[in-house]
Amino acid sequence: MANKIKYWVTAVLGIVVASGIAWWLQTKPQGPQEITTTVAAKAAGAGASGTAAPRVAGVEVAKVEVQTLRDDVQAVGSLRARQSVMLRPELVGRIVALNFKDGGPVRKGQILVQFDNNLQQAELQQMQAQLAIAQANYKRTQELVAEKFLAQQSLDTSAANLQVAQAQLALSQARLERMAVRAPFDGTAGIRLVNVGDYVKDGADMVAVEDSRQMMVDFRLPERVGSKVKPGQSVELTLDALPGRNFKAKVEAVDPLLDANGRSLGVRAVVTNAGKPGEPQPLRSGMFARVTTVFSVNEAALMLPEEAIVPQGGKQFVIKLLAPPEGTKLPPDSQYVSKRQEVKLGVRRAGKVEIVDGVVAGETVVVAGQQRLQNDGSPVRVVNLGKPAGKASAASPAASAASEVASAAPAPAASASR
Repeated sequence: MANKIKYWVTAVLGIVVASGIAWWLQTKPQGPQEITTTVAAKAAGAGASGTAAPRVAGVEVAKVEVQTLRDDVQAVGSLRARQSVMLRPELVGRIVALNFKDGGPVRKGQILVQFDNNLQQAELQQMQAQLAIAQANYKRTQELVAEKFLAQQSLDTSAANLQVAQAQLALSQARLERMAVRAPFDGTAGIRLVNVGDYVKDGADMVAVEDSRQMMVDFRLPERVGSKVKPGQSVELTLDALPGRNFKAKVEAVDPLLDANGRSLGVRAVVTNAGKPGEPQPLRSGMFARVTTVFSVNEAALMLPEEAIVPQGGKQFVIKLLAPPEGTKLPPDSQYVSKRQEVKLGVRRAGKVEIVDGVVAGETVVVAGQQRLQNDGSPVRVVNLGKPAGKASAASPAASAASEVASAAPAPAASASR
């Protein structure tokens, strides 16, 4: 019995001591830091009636902008002349003359490289003599046949011999012509790879000739734009070798076959290589080119940052900020309410996306903080992160109250609270 009494006395004393400690903690004096926190909390959450105000979500916003938007695609390619050829001999021979200057202009049909043709000229003279004999025999045979001194067979044989002599003469002339290499078109000669006196085999490189009045650029585009690119389409070129200059070109041909390895489409465009008066042509074969193929231009495209798009259930949404309906009471630091709006997207460019349907120019949408706005009609507070930190916002009474109390507290007390 005595033990039970001691147990109950100990329990009552423990309850009394705990109650006293709790009362003391609740009624002890508050330091400056605690006062600051309390005042700030009251300023942020207490209304005129003393009840807590609803929490307002802070978001970042952007306006729907109207911009000129081009539907285009970029690629890289290499330039080469419209007509370009490496001249090579068809026969073996020794060079006796070079009739061009390195880098100089040449005309179509001009003899650029002359080989030793003495043997071919002698053969030509021989064939000319044989042709003359064959012609004389044929004429004499005609006269004798007409006078019935020879049979018709003799005339036929003489005519055949004449044709053989004519063919041999043509063959000799062709061999003589092949000893001279001519320019196939008007253009510019390159740097020669042979010299006078060289013994050159057939097929050896001698000199390149290029007609660079027009240049071609070959590039490849992804297969997804295969239905858009067409001959005659506009193409823009920029070259690393010529910074600050843009060139206009047009698509000349589209390869009907796709590259099975990269699933890309071959395209060829043509650009006029016209320089300024008195200056050489700026474009050269082999230059690296950045190609922009333009499909369409929208002068009034509605653009938003990509961060404003909220994907949900296979659809795309944005959250607009609208003025509240009449009679709606909002917290002091809020002027807008939210509304979720489905949109259709267009072309994406440099962190922005085109809005085809769902918004109009000048509307304000949320770009950060969408997860805080679960329901339409939620009050919204616009946060301007670009505002200097030294200037307090009028929509932040809690921060103002806290700063006033903190500035009023004495310095020693603040140090003590720390």
